[in-house]
Amino acid sequence: MTTAPAPAHPPRLLRHLLPGDLHADGVARRRTARDWAVDLACFVFAVLVGLTVYDMEAAGRLVPQVIQLADLVAGAVLCLALFWRRRFPLALAVATAVAGAFSPLSGGAAVVALITLGARGRLGAVLAVGAGHAVLSLPYLHLYPDPDVSFWPSVAWTWLLLAMITGWALVVGARRQLVRSLRERAVRAEAEQELRVAQARQLERTRIAREMHDVLAHRISLLSLHAGALEFRPDAAPEEVSRAAGVIRDSAHQALQDLRAVIGVLRSPDESGDEPQRPQPTLSDLPELVAESLSAGMRVQLTQRLPDPVELPAHAGRTAYRVVQEGLTNARKHAPGAAVQVAVVGAPENGLTVEVLSRAPLGGAPATAIPGTGTGLVGLAERVSLAGGRIEHGRTPAGDFRLWTWQPWPA
Repeated sequence: MTTAPAPAHPPRLLRHLLPGDLHADGVARRRTARDWAVDLACFVFAVLVGLTVYDMEAAGRLVPQVIQLADLVAGAVLCLALFWRRRFPLALAVATAVAGAFSPLSGGAAVVALITLGARGRLGAVLAVGAGHAVLSLPYLHLYPDPDVSFWPSVAWTWLLLAMITGWALVVGARRQLVRSLRERAVRAEAEQELRVAQARQLERTRIAREMHDVLAHRISLLSLHAGALEFRPDAAPEEVSRAAGVIRDSAHQALQDLRAVIGVLRSPDESGDEPQRPQPTLSDLPELVAESLSAGMRVQLTQRLPDPVELPAHAGRTAYRVVQEGLTNARKHAPGAAVQVAVVGAPENGLTVEVLSRAPLGGAPATAIPGTGTGLVGLAERVSLAGGRIEHGRTPAGDFRLWTWQPWPA
């Protein structure tokens, strides 16, 4: 059995030198169409500038043929070498500085190489290469003297031009470093925000689990108590047995309803010595919550359309309370002085709907500087989703802010 020969690949060093491969900042990748366009533009710029400088300073001069040939070769080689400027920025900049001692045709390549070196963030190397250009400009001005200007004024003008090009390269490098730093900060800030959101969700899950622990313990203790009574009193009257069985059934049903809200929640271990928490608020505590906001100066209108008596599961009442609390808190923070309408509507089998509508303040009252983490609605959405409900929040076409939730209300 014969196998097909593997395709021949060029040696690694040769492959790195091919123009189709781009090695920038130590990362190898294929050259894109944009890279080709930029490098071709730099090549054309270098050729045009080199020919312009040659026409202004070297055309018609009595220069030895060896210098003319070296100028032609150096200009052609250095202009073509611009296609590898990202791979060898320092070497190309040094080569153009050396060629600047005798080659007018390499002047455009020298400008591109110096700016490329600055864009790579090598500011010290830019200053060193700029100084090298200044020193090597002395023999260049001896080879191509200006007939209208004496030597030292020509040196001064040349050094001024070199200082401007070097400063341009430094500005390009500083700007590129600033953009890179801002991009890294934006990526880091986005990652930190995602981490804060994940932490807020985990903390909300843990808090819900702790709240539900007491409720489930209460329901299960009732089941154990009534089941124990039936076990130790087998001679009880049928009415008492029936009543105890009904209590057990109701307690088991409520425990299942509460357990459904905590499925999937990872509960952190209880620490020994934790003090018992106070009872959690429910739907019956809404008037007190609204009264606290009214006493603080808010304009709040509470509307409740619920059956009488209200037989709502405890977890749904707590969630509704938290929805109203979050809505009033956001209204105080972001719309001070605005009227707030709170509506709680529901019935068995139809579900419980809570809406907090913060009217857009007239006159554009400034928001108060109340600190916040921006994760309140994230935790609220997690709580509502765990209860099997839905949540919506955002601006209305009229500019009001609307927070709306729906939760199931079993019959």
